[in-house]
Amino acid sequence: MQAVDSDSVNHDAPGVSVVGLGPGDSDYLTPAARGLIDRCAVLIGSPRQLACFPDFPGEKRPLGPSLAGLVDWLGANQQVVTVVLASGDPMLYGIGDYLSRRLGPENLRIVPGISAVQYLFSRVALSMNDAYLTSSHGRAPDFDFLLAHPKVAMVTDGRIGPYEIAREILARDRRRVMIIGENLSYPDERIHRLPPERVALHYAMNVVVILDER
Repeated sequence: MQAVDSDSVNHDAPGVSVVGLGPGDSDYLTPAARGLIDRCAVLIGSPRQLACFPDFPGEKRPLGPSLAGLVDWLGANQQVVTVVLASGDPMLYGIGDYLSRRLGPENLRIVPGISAVQYLFSRVALSMNDAYLTSSHGRAPDFDFLLAHPKVAMVTDGRIGPYEIAREILARDRRRVMIIGENLSYPDERIHRLPPERVALHYAMNVVVILDER
């Protein structure tokens, strides 16, 4: 493992912080994350994320479709104390990795949050040990590779969600159980445990766990 030189990363210096919100409900926001949000001048996030902070006194900037545009704005406003909100954990298929690679880790403070994956495993009292973690956001998963693992957790998107995952399982004639968590931590949260043939066409914002229970 490569050591990190403590003199090369100053976590108190950057004006930009990426803060993980947790699965959604503000009860899961860490004290460190809340403190940074309370002290920043500009809060950047999706409309849904920004709506979690109705009393924020500073400037709210909605996150647009262009992450390159966000990088340009942050680069031009490095002295402004800014928080970029991330769903879940910024470094688990989140925006933290993207910004770190483009701005440099020395120009960024990243505060982790509870991921929706962690939350779902805890809600169903399922061990995360030996789980393979992945995402279908902007990628075409290799299902032959994924289904070689006995336990897979996938953060999904609108293109490849529970129904598409179920079709891939059935096409390979695999016996699996799917745990589907919708709107995790929100009042309308729902968790389903289904065989692939019973998976519906549409689910709200979700995370999927695929289990080989043989």
